Amino acid sequence: MYRKALALLKAIGLDRTIPAVPFALTAALAASTRWPRGAILVWVLLALVGAHTAARAFNHIADLDYDRENRRTADRALVRGEHGPRTFWGVCLIGAAVYFVAAGMLNRLCLTLSPLALGALLGYSYAKRRTVWTHWILGFCVGLAPVGAWIAVRPGMSLAPIVLGAAVLFWTAGFDIIFSCQDIAFYRSHRLFSLPARWGAQRALLVAAASHLLAVWLLVIFGEIAGLGWLYLLGVVLLVPALFWEHRALRPEDLRCAGSASLLANGIISLVLFLFAAADVILISSRMPI
Repeated sequence: MYRKALALLKAIGLDRTIPAVPFALTAALAASTRWPRGAILVWVLLALVGAHTAARAFNHIADLDYDRENRRTADRALVRGEHGPRTFWGVCLIGAAVYFVAAGMLNRLCLTLSPLALGALLGYSYAKRRTVWTHWILGFCVGLAPVGAWIAVRPGMSLAPIVLGAAVLFWTAGFDIIFSCQDIAFYRSHRLFSLPARWGAQRALLVAAASHLLAVWLLVIFGEIAGLGWLYLLGVVLLVPALFWEHRALRPEDLRCAGSASLLANGIISLVLFLFAAADVILISSRMPI
């Protein structure tokens, strides 16, 4: 039972929510004139975990036939039979229920928009069957996290969360392109869509680098619009050498560590940015309503 529980947790991959959480918390901080109430942050985190859990469980169900044939995914719990589709459907429903309850506890607008966000997350599972833009579709889904966190603190829409959501869109797309370089041969043989499968690893990595540069530029613009100070800007500036080092370390001819490197860098860099944003909000910024 213990082994099955670990296999299920690994399949859901809660560690993959880490890159989205700092951006969502950054949005919540920027939307508030002070540190947000603890209850808001708790419900925001529960909404993120619930939505991620539902989306990951659904993705395992939707991709089961492909996962059986892909060497990289052959050890997943659903493929090995440690858990059946019924278990993953149950996890999906539980995750969705947590997500909707959390959205409802935040405010009415969050609850009203929550089905649209979850629909986008679930629909992403089929993107690679249809379009090479799958990486940016994933980025759009992840970019909804900071937009939702902003609305949780300040119901209503403005330019600042849209810019931050766009930054996260290109940020996530860049890392997903790197991650997808592991599956070029599999995608081509099964007629699935990804930028590396279409253009090859070398050109795809150049697009990933350009996507990350655009994300950094949008993060700077977000700081200006949101009235954040020099500490936040310093955090954004520090992203540049970190991203440069990561892209320099990647080699099109040897991509065995591309997946782990992209996930690690994505999580660490986004966490550093949040820490600088939090320090800025607490210690420096004097912001007017946006």
